[in-house]
Amino acid sequence: RIDELVDGPNAPHITPEALDRCEASLEDIFNGRLFHLLDAALSDTVSRFHVDIQPFRDMVEGMRMNLWKFLYNNFDELYLYCYYVASTVGLMSVPDMGIAPESKATTESVYNAALALGIATQLTNILRDIGEKFSAIACSYETYKAKLLGPCAARAMNHLVPQDELAQAGLSDEDIFAGRVTDEWRIFMKKQIQRKEILL
Repeated sequence: RIDELVDGPNAPHITPEALDRCEASLEDIFNGRLFHLLDAALSDTVSRFHVDIQPFRDMVEGMRMNLWKFLYNNFDELYLYCYYVASTVGLMSVPDMGIAPESKATTESVYNAALALGIATQLTNILRDIGEKFSAIACSYETYKAKLLGPCAARAMNHLVPQDELAQAGLSDEDIFAGRVTDEWRIFMKKQIQRKEILL
């Protein structure tokens, strides 16, 4: 439900206040207070398993970033975003899914694997979305930079690639916006794909 707030059909109407209410609802659930039928499954999971609230809080923080942050200066910034919106899902799931009794993996290694898988999955989504998002948006690069289409459209056009690496490759936002497939672009994308595969 949290992810649907900023990626679902009502995304254009989501405000920081709505996310604040969502976070407050999480606090209620983790404290045994249930006010909405849709929260029953999570409430039951929290009551039966040792589920940490922090990944849920972090996911809400990632949704907040979706409302205002449209570009990422470097991979450290992007990594944090990927943690917030994807790795948190794995960290939420480990207590529920459990670790096989016969497994020789330590609890720490399982959580680290869940974190890495989330980062890699989100990076994959980002690389996939670059072509899909920009081919679906008919507006000029100048309009994008000026944010004249409003925050919702700006979010839709957010291509989430490290700006410093883009510049080092001799590329710009305008190149991505125009869908230019050059040798520089291929080298840049190969590096992004290799980074994701290392995490897997």
